[in-house]
Amino acid sequence: MTDPGRARLAALLARLGIAVEEVSHPPVFTVEEAAAHPHGLAGADTKNLLLRDTNRALFLVTLRADRRADLKALPALLGAKRFSFAPAETLMEALGVAPGAVTPLALVNDTDRRVTFALDRALARSERIICHPLVNTASVSITTADLLRLLAALGVAPRLIDLD
Repeated sequence: MTDPGRARLAALLARLGIAVEEVSHPPVFTVEEAAAHPHGLAGADTKNLLLRDTNRALFLVTLRADRRADLKALPALLGAKRFSFAPAETLMEALGVAPGAVTPLALVNDTDRRVTFALDRALARSERIICHPLVNTASVSITTADLLRLLAALGVAPRLIDLD
């Protein structure tokens, strides 16, 4: 981990005693591209969306990779009027990641706590989840309990939502 965000993430994981399994792979930008590069990690693959509402509030929504995110239903679940995908500049500004590398682990870079984090309840029931470690050239497996501990250490309380 060489960039400041990855170094900050590694330091926090170490301080909390959280171990993750990490594998490298070619750059991927979508769930479909990631599926073409089997990682062999234990856990549920994720889909991560940084959304912006009409008031420019930001929401990071994390769900199972095999689930569909209904952008018409999501606003009602999160108290917004309408969502659009946040542009690449906003990804970098708010979470310190480029397109294809959106991950709940990037909340380590949201020092101003601008982003509301929403976690699909079905994913929260998984023992382990798989996400990117701030780059789209690697994937990590982390226990859901450890992810929640990491988020608590950051002062982030996930909003559990039902996407059924």
